[in-house]
Amino acid sequence: MFYREAGDFKTSYRDDSQTFPIRFDRLRYYAVLVVAFGIIPFVINDYWANAVFVPFLIYAIAAIGLNILTGYCGQVSLGTGGFMAVGAYAVYKLMTAFPEVSILIHVLLAGGVTAGVGVLFGLPSLRIKGFYLAVATLAAQFFLVWLFNKVPWFYNYSASGQITAPERTILGVAVTGANTPAWAKYLFCAVILFALAWLARNLTRGTVGRKWMAIRDMDIAAEIIGVNPLTTKLSAFAVSSFFIGVAGALFFAVYLGAAEVGEAFGINKSFLVLFMIIIGGLGSIFGSFAGAAFLVLLPVFLKNVLVGVLGWPTDLAAHIELMIVGGLIITFLIAEPHGLNQLWRVAKEKLRLWPFPH
Repeated sequence: MFYREAGDFKTSYRDDSQTFPIRFDRLRYYAVLVVAFGIIPFVINDYWANAVFVPFLIYAIAAIGLNILTGYCGQVSLGTGGFMAVGAYAVYKLMTAFPEVSILIHVLLAGGVTAGVGVLFGLPSLRIKGFYLAVATLAAQFFLVWLFNKVPWFYNYSASGQITAPERTILGVAVTGANTPAWAKYLFCAVILFALAWLARNLTRGTVGRKWMAIRDMDIAAEIIGVNPLTTKLSAFAVSSFFIGVAGALFFAVYLGAAEVGEAFGINKSFLVLFMIIIGGLGSIFGSFAGAAFLVLLPVFLKNVLVGVLGWPTDLAAHIELMIVGGLIITFLIAEPHGLNQLWRVAKEKLRLWPFPH
């Protein structure tokens, strides 16, 4: 009864095919927009921006990108950290080479550069899949980190090997650099996230998304009915890498401010984003949000409770976090492969029927 579908009639195909055809879903979406853009920017502070909101927004973009490739197209990738590094170093070179260009253009161009690199490393998917493709993308991860470490041109011949984001503004407000206010960081990342989430939602519901899912479910049958595996797989790698490259650019320029590739974009970053889509749910945009929120909030919650309240050592809390994440991954893979997204679907069904049992 709380979640009603009855009485929501459509009189045109356009109404029936809209992104949120059910009225309650639209109202929930509008409520999220009001909270995200009308309330949070006015109450956010530096702690909540740096500890929760900004990393959540950036990881959600990366999780959506990986979910497009793995969840929708069925191509396993362990190179997310390396592709985020491509976006970070691309935006750094663009910011230093063309300081007069808007930072938003730089971030999008960095995503485009990463898309090209993703297509290049996606070529093996035409011959291999599954475990072998995962190993190939893992090799891409290590190669990209090695490349950015060994070629001084990428970090402008800095003696430390680090890259540092210069200050850039939008409409007179700094969005990168040490003087960036918390609300500006949040709004900049939130606008990009909502735009890319809307794009991903429409792509996955359209012809391109149906081709991805056909390749995922049975590639041979998809090829028989006319789906070109070459363009379909490479388009998935391109779109996924674009999202991940944008996330890497934001992670460096807005969140970190300065980075060293091995520490900021190592193999741990690849596994972290992969765990997000496993816990949130493969093949789901909402699952990408849920998984990113869970794995960003978990260490903050454990630190506040175990360290702040109970007085436990910080390293013990970090080990407990790893144990919880590992246990949840195993639990979801066995008991609920579709993750938090499926739990949300079940909850909506219960609300739709409540208070009746059937």
